[in-house]
Amino acid sequence: MRRLPERQIHLYNTHTGETLKSVYWAEGHYQTKSIAQISRFLRDHRNGQVHPIDPKLFDLMNSVQRKVGGKGPIHIICGYRSPSTNAIMASLSDGVATQSLHTQGKAVDIRLPGHATRHVGRAALSLKAGGVGMYPESDFVHIDTGRVRTW
Repeated sequence: MRRLPERQIHLYNTHTGETLKSVYWAEGHYQTKSIAQISRFLRDHRNGQVHPIDPKLFDLMNSVQRKVGGKGPIHIICGYRSPSTNAIMASLSDGVATQSLHTQGKAVDIRLPGHATRHVGRAALSLKAGGVGMYPESDFVHIDTGRVRTW
C-alpha cells in the first residue's frame, strides 16, 4: 500500500509573534488535534476568541506557498475575526466586509516574505480555489475557501 505524504504548515503571527509548525494531514485524513492547535493559533488576536478554521484553508495556503516557491513560515496578518471585532473594523473601513469569511474561519490574510504581493495573489488566483484579494499597499493577500472571485 502506498503511503500518502503528510501535509505540514509553518506559520508566524505578525501580531503576537508566535510561530507554529504542525502536521495537519497524515495517514489519509486531517489530524483533529493539529486542526484545533492551528485554529487556536489563528484566533482573533484582539480578544482571544477561537473558532474552528476550515482545513481546506491550510491546503490553500500550502498550495500558494508551493506555487511561488516560498520557504519559511507563512506570515499571518489576520486569521479568524470575531463578529464583534469584524463589526468594529467594518465601521472604520470600507475594505472590511460586514459578512466577512474571516468570521466563519474560512479566510486568512497572508504575506510570504521575499515574494511580491501581486505575485502571491496571482498564484492564489491560478488555483481557482476561492476568493483572492490583493492589498499591495498593505503588503498582504486575502485568501478564502468561499466562491471563486477576486478584488
